[in-house]
Amino acid sequence: MAWSIRSLGTILLDLACPPRCALCGADTDGGDLPTVCVACAAVVAAGPARCLRCGDVMIDGRCPMRRCPSPHWDGLVVLGPYGDDLRRHVLRAKRPGAEAVATALATLLASRHRDTLATWQIDTVVPVPMHWWRRCSRGTSTADQLAVGISRATGLPCRRLVRRVRATPMQNELPWEDRRRNVHDAFRPRRRCAGRRILLVDDVTTTGATLAECRRALVEAGAAAVYAAVVAKADRTAESPPAP
Repeated sequence: MAWSIRSLGTILLDLACPPRCALCGADTDGGDLPTVCVACAAVVAAGPARCLRCGDVMIDGRCPMRRCPSPHWDGLVVLGPYGDDLRRHVLRAKRPGAEAVATALATLLASRHRDTLATWQIDTVVPVPMHWWRRCSRGTSTADQLAVGISRATGLPCRRLVRRVRATPMQNELPWEDRRRNVHDAFRPRRRCAGRRILLVDDVTTTGATLAECRRALVEAGAAAVYAAVVAKADRTAESPPAP
């Protein structure tokens, strides 16, 4: 009975105040995703198919690299390229009070790769940690919000199993070749995670250095497999905008 009353309340609320898309503010059009309208879902998640190993754009159904250049995780899913509309939404999600934007992006990411995530048999969703000082100054952690959103969309538990022990310069402030050295040994496991199959979540990846270092900490703590999910991948081209 209580469930029916709550359901009726939700229906009446939706009739009085129709759900709005977190990305553009329009009605959600009754689509499959309650926080994203059909138009935004089509545009934001319209990127080309990517290699599930390195994240590079597929060419004729194959990874363009003979050997994937990022063997630092067991698999990688990407919502889209870091540019245009997706870049704008990622930057919005970094602001305090923009949790709805992060949740919408997480929902799109989980929806697009639902079958792959099921195949990977993930046990736990883990956000890439932000150093406490930067989190205090920024007022939010996008990776945390994304991980919680993916957790809700998939029904998987979200755990903060990695901590950042060293504050480092922002990756986007450094040349590509210096980024791996910048985050080397910057992460430590919070607790043992023996045998777990983990999905590591972040907003953007460029060189993969941060994901690789977090993965190292998780493997050190006993993880059986570490996969990664990011909203956007900054592909290395002359036209690529700098990733945050």
